[in-house]
Amino acid sequence: MGAKQCLSKSLNVFKWIPVLFIVAVAVWSYYAYVIQLCLLSVGSPAQKMLYLVFYHLFFIMFSWSYWQTVFTPVARVPHEFRPPTDVAFAFEHAETQQQQREILEEFSRNLPVVTRSLMGVRFCEKCYHIKPDRAHHCSVCECCVLKMDHHCPWVNTCVGWSNYKFFILFLGYAALYCIYVSLTSLPFFIAFWKNQVEAGPGKFHVLFLFFVATMFFISVSSLFSYHIYLLLLNRSTLESFRPPVFRLGPDKDGFHLGKFNNVAEIFGDDIKLWFFPIFTSKGDGVSYPQKTLGEEESNLLRFGRCGSSDESELNGLTHLTPSVNTSKTVERNSEYTSVLIEPV
Repeated sequence: MGAKQCLSKSLNVFKWIPVLFIVAVAVWSYYAYVIQLCLLSVGSPAQKMLYLVFYHLFFIMFSWSYWQTVFTPVARVPHEFRPPTDVAFAFEHAETQQQQREILEEFSRNLPVVTRSLMGVRFCEKCYHIKPDRAHHCSVCECCVLKMDHHCPWVNTCVGWSNYKFFILFLGYAALYCIYVSLTSLPFFIAFWKNQVEAGPGKFHVLFLFFVATMFFISVSSLFSYHIYLLLLNRSTLESFRPPVFRLGPDKDGFHLGKFNNVAEIFGDDIKLWFFPIFTSKGDGVSYPQKTLGEEESNLLRFGRCGSSDESELNGLTHLTPSVNTSKTVERNSEYTSVLIEPV
């Protein structure tokens, strides 16, 4: 085994440290709440039972969602997006970049690709395939991920099409778990703080439990709120910073289908399953419904009237104009006339 492989394996071990930290905090919080708070500090049996029932409900859903987020494999690009041997050979031996573009253009005509870079079809040089809509290359996972949202060190994986529902549920249940622990431990925290109960080891567990739960609630709830905002707009974190480029230009809301349909695309049509970390997302992670051509043209006219500073970007998109406009939806990338090998 070479030094490079040893270093790579060592780094992979270190990547699990944030996950182990979350697990350790969850295990300690279970001990502090169940043993030190409920069993040793709460006097009323009915109150103990009530606290424990709801606590375990939130704890189980939080743990289940986190497990699904961490251990669901990332969705990779299907093999059909990789150029076959003859196309790859012709591409490698092409004499000019224009010839390479023509080769990739011909190959991509039958693929469900709509989004573009500013110069044409997106191509990953590291994975050596056409990038599907909303897919991006992750340098940490070392692959292209379908509908990549971001790489999260706290789950040691990419959040994307295969686990985005689980990630949102994890944030939601984590926020509920933290606020429940914080509110139910507050009376005992106040009593301990005022020295109205006997000092002992449990006092410090309850004090620390309240502080940790409150701090985690503030951070997790803000992140959860942001992802709910993105969910309602059918927009990924990456797309919020760099909007996808369509035939008529960049559009952050290019995949916006209406708030309910946006949620249903991730959580599925059966509302009863929305709150369980079971995969119910719609589609195949490769192709997505887009706005109609009329909506795109309306956005472009409004964009032009605003006199945006991004006018130069739109000027660079003139080569994306279709030669024949016969469809009301942007579905076929054969309408485009150029290809770009996009750097990762």
